[in-house]
Amino acid sequence: MSGRGALLLLLAASFTALAAEPLPVARFSAAAPGGPPEGWSPFSFAKFPRHTDYRLVSDGGTTVLRAEADASVSALLRQVKADPRALPVMRWRWKVDNVIAKGNLRRKEGDDFPARIYVLFDYDPDRLSLADRAKILLARVVHGAQVPAAALCYVWDNASAPGTILPNAYTDRVRMVVARSGTADLGRWVTEERNIARDFRAAFGEDPPMISGIVIAADTDNTGERAVAWFGDISLHPASGTGQ
Repeated sequence: MSGRGALLLLLAASFTALAAEPLPVARFSAAAPGGPPEGWSPFSFAKFPRHTDYRLVSDGGTTVLRAEADASVSALLRQVKADPRALPVMRWRWKVDNVIAKGNLRRKEGDDFPARIYVLFDYDPDRLSLADRAKILLARVVHGAQVPAAALCYVWDNASAPGTILPNAYTDRVRMVVARSGTADLGRWVTEERNIARDFRAAFGEDPPMISGIVIAADTDNTGERAVAWFGDISLHPASGTGQ
């Protein structure tokens, strides 16, 4: 590519980032307390009949999403189309009552968290090796659900240091990112901000494709424990220089 062409691409990318407006992903605060939130689809696994309970509740006068997991697993999915080059920063609020005592980020039997937020990416499976495609197919058969070709999963862990990025215990096409850890902030609202484009590069060693969805989950199916979490609004933003 000529130097002039590269300059034009750089200017176009810069204009896109400057022109981008924040994108609300979850506006629970604008809804009334009641059942599950509108616009979010239930996502469950055929082999796990016990589902996490999700419902909108009032907390301190603000509507938020409450998730209660009791030896259960399921999630809520919202389809989102967003360019992580223009909107690389995700912000959200969450609160948990407890961490998972027997949780272990590195083992299948410990793959439980009181709160998770997945960012799904529109990754072309044809870019994967034959072995990786076979692994994803097997995971989908075993779990009875669509395992993404690429995803980041932000979790509130029990012990791992914040910022830790590791492959999921079931599939390395999902990379776990510890956003918060331990018991110091239990029972109170905390705000998170992550640069998901930067995290994707750190996790997968390449630039992120388009964002295709956001998933909220709380699960305790592997450990049999119980956990309660609350999720506030979630949004995507242009880079501000403060995303981790």
